[in-house]
Amino acid sequence: MVDNFAFADLPDEVIGFKYPFPRLAEALRGSGRIKIIAMGSSSTAGRGDVVPYPYRLEMYLRAARNNPNIDVLNRGIGGQEADKELLRFQADIFSETPLLVIWQVGTNAVFHKEDYNIDDIADKIAIGLDQLRAHPLDVMLIDPQYVPAMLLDDRAGLSERMVSLISAVAERIRVNVFHRWALMRHWHVHNNISFERMLDPTDPDRLHQSDASTLRLSRGLCDTIMKAVAAAQGAT
Repeated sequence: MVDNFAFADLPDEVIGFKYPFPRLAEALRGSGRIKIIAMGSSSTAGRGDVVPYPYRLEMYLRAARNNPNIDVLNRGIGGQEADKELLRFQADIFSETPLLVIWQVGTNAVFHKEDYNIDDIADKIAIGLDQLRAHPLDVMLIDPQYVPAMLLDDRAGLSERMVSLISAVAERIRVNVFHRWALMRHWHVHNNISFERMLDPTDPDRLHQSDASTLRLSRGLCDTIMKAVAAAQGAT
């Protein structure tokens, strides 16, 4: 059992990336301002008193590189899914000319399953990734969170299918996925961390992560991004 969330596992075999981040790596060699866009829904936007991951990630990245010029811009809107987020790409992503885009997708397609067809959402994700890859930036996805709201009734099967569809689309287009689903499942199953500790205690839906869980997730994101940067720098 892990008593302190700060020691929860961040295993490479679960969250490691396949592809380097050459544009971010090149920018980090210089001294200019670096923009990273975090696109997504409430996991990105934040809820209640929980500090959302973009702000934690910015803190960790700045410390890792000793660089105060790294900005992670939060472009999350609660309740949205890939179909609506696509409509915001020009205003919220391309107009900012970021070096890296982090796109958190898939949760609302399952949680609000009556409003979505997950195959259609997978198609929208593919369209979005094609649009992102057409610009000079690095791209990664974050898949859904492993929490009770995503495991009730038929949502467990839908969640697993959504996670698989996201991985398949990303593999086809050759972009990285931060496997949040697998990581949080690892915490629950292998580190014996209860859902109560992983969940925001003020969320009656049992959908959103706690502050401690989000903090540890952000640490994992930073470490994994930095390894993708190192892979790109080692290849040049």
